[in-house]
Amino acid sequence: MDFLILAQFLLAGLSAGAVYALIALGFGVVHNATGIVNFAQGDFLVIGAFVAYTLLVSWGMPYWVGFLGAVLVSSLVGLFLERGILSRARSKEVLLLVFITVGASIFLRGLIKEIWGKRPLILPPVEQGSEITLGPFRMDPQYLWIIGVAVLAFALLHFFFRYTMWGKAMRAVAADREAAALMGIPVPWVVAGSFALAGALGGLAGVLVGPVWPLSFESGVHIGLKGFAAAVLGGYGSFGGALLGGFLLGLLEGIGAYLVSSYKNIIAYGILLLVLLVRPQGLLGRETEERL
Repeated sequence: MDFLILAQFLLAGLSAGAVYALIALGFGVVHNATGIVNFAQGDFLVIGAFVAYTLLVSWGMPYWVGFLGAVLVSSLVGLFLERGILSRARSKEVLLLVFITVGASIFLRGLIKEIWGKRPLILPPVEQGSEITLGPFRMDPQYLWIIGVAVLAFALLHFFFRYTMWGKAMRAVAADREAAALMGIPVPWVVAGSFALAGALGGLAGVLVGPVWPLSFESGVHIGLKGFAAAVLGGYGSFGGALLGGFLLGLLEGIGAYLVSSYKNIIAYGILLLVLLVRPQGLLGRETEERL
């Protein structure tokens, strides 16, 4: 029976890790294009989940409409953050731009609170129905949706950056912005596209996790920090590292919750600190790195 309980915790940890991986991918997309850390990434998740709630619950729309609406609105918020705010900053110092994203995160949390209120909301599940039963083992289908979509998103991102013109343009900007501009690549719009893509990843994570985690206007801070930790653990800016770091962090949380539930975060972050002490560039990072 203990093994079955542990398996339940591990499955829940993997699903949480998939969400952290999606947030970490968003961090990596923005970092590779701009060199900054976007601390509003977690708020994209909340916006996506709450937009989906409005479409699905308040307006009674089909699930695919809620899914597309959440991803689209979060993507537009990311686009506005770059085009409407960051691109207009007089100073392009990285530290200043990071502080602007912190301010944007605070503003978005206040906006979310004013529109949807303080009460935590939960989305209807993607697949209506009972639990999946395999002998004595039971699982929520939503966990499988979260894990599967996260892996699919990673595969699509890999294809996008390797085989599409826009993806190659983003890689060129990440490698050398000045050289990319000299080659005729519209660098400002490529950077804006990276924020839009990061917003879409956050909105996707929000739709997936909304049915299993009650979300409030403050949830973006906590989930965003977990995604940031996953990105650092795997190798900041590495897409493969984001996926590995997210799943590993989720598994550590699952094991920690099984052993000592009140200290699961301490166990996970303790191992994270240990990895960074031994390998500060992360598990898949390199000393001198050109990621993507």
